Formats: sequence, C-alpha cells, structure tokens
Amino acid sequence: MARIAVLEKDRCINKEGCNFICGNVCPVNRAGKECISLDEETNKPVISEDLCIGCNICVIKCPVDCIYIENLVQELNEEPVQRFGENEFRVYRLPLIREGEIVGLIGRNGIGKSTILNILSGQLVPNLGDYENEPNYDKVMNFFKGRELQDYFSSLKEKSIKVSFKPQNINDIQKAYKGNVNDLLKKVDERKKLKEISKILRIEKILERDLKSLSGGELQRVAIAAAALKDADFYAFDEPTSYLDVKERLNMAALLRSLAVEKKTVIVIEHDLAVLDYLSDYVHLLYGKKSVYGIVSNSKSVKNGINEFLEGFVKDENVRFRKEELKFEVKPSTDFKLKNIVAKYPSMKKSFENFSLEVEGGELREAEVLGIMGPNGIGKTTFVKMLAGVEKPDEGSIDLSLKVSYKPQYLSPEQGVTVADFITSQNIDRAVFKQEVDRRLFISELENHKLEELSGGELQKIAVGMALCRNDVELVLLDEPTAFVDIEDRLNMADTIRSVTDSKKKVCLVVDHDLVFQDSVSDRLMIFEGESSVKGLARKPFTMHDGMNHFLKSMQLSFRRDKTNGRPRANKPGSQLDKEQKAKGEYYYSVE
Repeated sequence: MARIAVLEKDRCINKEGCNFICGNVCPVNRAGKECISLDEETNKPVISEDLCIGCNICVIKCPVDCIYIENLVQELNEEPVQRFGENEFRVYRLPLIREGEIVGLIGRNGIGKSTILNILSGQLVPNLGDYENEPNYDKVMNFFKGRELQDYFSSLKEKSIKVSFKPQNINDIQKAYKGNVNDLLKKVDERKKLKEISKILRIEKILERDLKSLSGGELQRVAIAAAALKDADFYAFDEPTSYLDVKERLNMAALLRSLAVEKKTVIVIEHDLAVLDYLSDYVHLLYGKKSVYGIVSNSKSVKNGINEFLEGFVKDENVRFRKEELKFEVKPSTDFKLKNIVAKYPSMKKSFENFSLEVEGGELREAEVLGIMGPNGIGKTTFVKMLAGVEKPDEGSIDLSLKVSYKPQYLSPEQGVTVADFITSQNIDRAVFKQEVDRRLFISELENHKLEELSGGELQKIAVGMALCRNDVELVLLDEPTAFVDIEDRLNMADTIRSVTDSKKKVCLVVDHDLVFQDSVSDRLMIFEGESSVKGLARKPFTMHDGMNHFLKSMQLSFRRDKTNGRPRANKPGSQLDKEQKAKGEYYYSVE
C-alpha cells in the first residue's frame, strides 16, 4: 500500500523551538537508517516515504502538528497528476471534460479542487509527480494517451482552445484593475453580451461604481460576469456562490446554463449542495486527506455522486473515505407554541442615509433555532446587530434581558495568536466545547496554528464554536456562519448548533443563504422582503414549512426530498414535479 508523508515546511520550527524531535524519535532512524533527515539548505526535515513504516510517532511528538503520515485509501497503480514537492500535497486523476455540459466538483476544502481548475484552465502544467524537472505538455499528453484528456491537453499546448477562469479569491480583481465596473467589463466583453449578462446578474445599477467600493456580493457578480463575457471554449468557476443570496445564486446558475447550451464546457467548484445539484449535469467526488492528497472519482450522475459523497463511500471503486454518513433529519412538524417564550422583541424601525428597515415584533423561544433568510442589502445584519446591542433602533426599544453571544458576518483574526491561546482567552464552558463542539468541528486539531494562517472556513468554525459555548450565554447570534465552509463542515456545523441549542436550552438566530443548511438547522424562519439597498421589511417568524414555502414561492423555486437520505433537492424549472408542486402551492417539499 502506498504511503504519503507530508510536512508543512512553513510551520516547522526546527532549530527555533524544536531540536529535530521527529528524527530523534523515529524508530527507523534509531535502528540506523535515515527515514527522516535534515535538508542542508532549509534545515527542515525530509521524510522518506519508502522507509517510513507508518508508526506515526513523529506525528504524535511534533510540537506544532506539521507532519502527516497517511496510507492511501486504496492502492493506486498510477503516478499523481500533480505533486508540489517532496513531502508535499499531491492530486491523483482529473475530471472528464464534457462539451455542452456542466461538471461539478464536490469535496472538502484542501483536497485539490482549485489545483484541478488551475490545471484544466492552463494556469498550471501538471508535473505528473516529477517535481524536480520542468513539466511540459508532451509528457502530459503521453500520460493521458488514449483518453479524452489527451486531446484536451493537446489543444492547451497548441493554444487552440480558449479558457476563461473565475478564481476563488475575487479580491484580486480590485488589486489588478483600477476604475469602474463598466470599464472593466467592456475590456473583457469579447462576446458582446455586456448588456444581456448585466441584466441576468442584476449589476446594471453598479456599472458606474468604482471597483474598490463594491461589496463582496457585488464583486462576486462582477467576477462571474467578467468570466462569462470572454469568448472561450472552457469556463471554470471556483466557488461562484460566495457572498451571493439565493436569488443571485439562481441567476448565476441560469447564466452558466446558458453557456452550456452554447456548447461550451463548464466546470464548477461549489459547496452549496442545493446549487450544485440544481446546476450540474455530472459530478466528480474528491476524497483523500486534507492538505495531504486528493483523489478524483469517476464521473457520476448528480444524484448518485452527491449521495455517495454524503454516505462517504465510492461504490464503483469500493472505497470508504469517511467513517460516518452525513445524514439529513427530516424533522416532524412540531408545535412551536409548546416551547417557553424567553423574550420578545418589539416592532422596530431603523433608517440610514439611503436605506430603511421595518421589523415586525416577534418572540424568541427556548431551545429554538430561528433561521433568517432574504436578499442581500435587505437589513438582516442590521436586525441582528440591533439584537446584539451594536445598533440602536430609531423606533422601538429592545430590552431582551438575555446574555448575548454574537458572531459577526466578517471576521478579523488577531495577529500572532495561536488557536490554543485564543480558546484559552475565551470565557467558555469547557464541557460544552469538548462534548458538543470539538467532537463535531475538530477545532483542537488546529490549536498549534496561528489565527492569521487559517483558511476562511477554519476561522468560521472557530468563531461559531466559541459563540456557542461561551459561559452563561442565552442568545446566540450567527451571521453567515457557512461562508467559506465546505459541505461536510456545513452539515457538522448545523448538527453542532442544533445540539448545543437543544441541550442547553439556548436561543440561536442564524443568518444564512444556504437553503440546505437552513433546512437542517432551523425550527422557524424569519423572512426579509423589500428592495435591496432601499427598504427592508422583517416579517415576524413563520413556522418552518410556511416560512420556507413563502420564501421559495418568491424565488419561483420548488424542492423535493431525496428518498435515500432525505436531503433537499431543487426541482429543475419546468419539470413535471416542479409543475405539480407549484400547482398545489407546495414549494417545500415533495418526496421523490
């Protein structure tokens, strides 16, 4: 069985607080062989995968947890497509390229999805595991000889195929381009469809705005437009729903579908299960070990691929990559009035220079998760801030008499502080952290990392975990907790929020655009309506069924539940089930 050894060199502290502990404790080294040696130039350890016996003693003893020793989940009779260096991350296999269809990639963060898009978009020539020599497309074409990808890489080499790529980090756009949105999009409008695409993505009103003044959602839509306006054969979109509300996600999906209709090849990385299901024609699973290796599965139908990912078992390869299945609890309809009212908030109004918010009064009940949904720029964050005491209403006075824990929408990590030190500095219930939060979100695995080194998803998990287990807190406010969080952690986070809320009789308000997440976590729903950036109305809480039905109807979107695992699935517009449900006025849910 193949063994993989990975060392995070940027985190290794050898000679700076560690005296080659890994090499000193290695039983192979102690037996006189050199399994772990020191690189003369970098003074960092190098681990021989051939000599390593997989005892994991070096992993356990490393003071900063920067070593990973893994056996592959199955023995691969092939070299990796890309290996970044000795004792560094590698990717096995690539997805199929399908003209006129949308291919979705599903997998955890840090498993190689973005690397794959970089390869397929021509930004990275794969080295086929040979990291010491310069890669070239002749070797790649020979590697894929007799397969569909041979012709694709031949086209990349000859530059006979045009590629358009929407990157994950959209903030780079503001660094690379100066001026307003219209000037940028005119420069890339090779298809002469600026007016049409601006209308689809609803960016007409911001065309004259400077790029630096855009919000995250506005910048994301501009990035999607820029990619779609280029005249390309292959379009790659890396996490296109980040910062977008539900309606904007549907508009994005419609735009990508229009590209596929024009016989373009489209590949998408997405963590929103409902959007991935709604959007894709086929999917590939990526499994393996985060930051160590990733393996691309065979092509699968959307339904089977997502279900296999949730089950943690790739059937045609007989590979189990997760111990437990990710399940969806189909919650029976409960009478929320049986739960005790712990506080009431009054009708309120809040006005800014160009925006006003009106809130209908409502009540908060113990052991309840109240989901909050609505478009961007409609006042959701303002409402949460008023409950948290960060903002004061112009009309109506809030005195909930509850101790509040607030996780804001945007996170700013402290510099130079490790996760362990940050947790120690927080006034938290250690039992709740250990028994409810850490066993689901695995925060302690990050304890030796500094906060500024963490990914956006890792930061979110820590912020949500701390908000949930702070001592004596009765009301927990979470603003967009799933931002940058992968599919698996989203469902684990929903389970964590539910468990802590139920066991500790807390009240939790959750603002989020992920329909599957809200379906998993919420007892009731608050729906925000109005005109974005102009006027918002916060309706008093609905029952889960009525609230979701009301919201989905406004989106003209119907959902069904998968028979296998109960997960919500969006019906294709105009399908038989879509027509039947809409005729009955039941947008939430039918059973397949």
